[in-house]
Amino acid sequence: MLMYVTYALACAQLSTLALSDLRRRRLPNTSVACFAALYFAHAWFAEAPRSGIEAHVATGVAALALAAIPFHFGRLGGGDVKLFGAVFLWSGPLHAATVFFIVSLCGLMLALAQIALGTWQRDRTAPPPLAWLSPARGVPYGVALAAGGIVAVWLPLWLSAAHPIALAPRLAAWPLCAHARLT
Repeated sequence: MLMYVTYALACAQLSTLALSDLRRRRLPNTSVACFAALYFAHAWFAEAPRSGIEAHVATGVAALALAAIPFHFGRLGGGDVKLFGAVFLWSGPLHAATVFFIVSLCGLMLALAQIALGTWQRDRTAPPPLAWLSPARGVPYGVALAAGGIVAVWLPLWLSAAHPIALAPRLAAWPLCAHARLT
């Protein structure tokens, strides 16, 4: 039960970070640190082995080091780099590729939305609801990282075959599988 509370708190923290990045293009260090600390609470409640925790920490540190490269060239903000490390702390080595794909896909969608908005702004001014996505303010990559973080939090639970949440997609798809076998 406490693990679910940890998951909910982690997702709430990620939502707060995404909104902060959209509004102010800032990711507060305390919020990022709380999200990272929730991983250790999760590991404690799940009674994760020390080797598993070490693998997750190593993945987070490696992600932090890799994200420092675009930061060095001014392509990524400092808060984004820290959140990158925290998200991959949660993902661990097993789900890092999946989480990276989700983060990249969401980042691409944000960039494409900004390009479309920039093209539209040349002809007219942006309406206030879309001003938060103005290309002049930079890409709010914390939103993409938050989406990847939510996947990192829930994916291991969803993939465990023994968990009822994991059964829902399989139960929903069984009529399609039965139909495929009959035809």
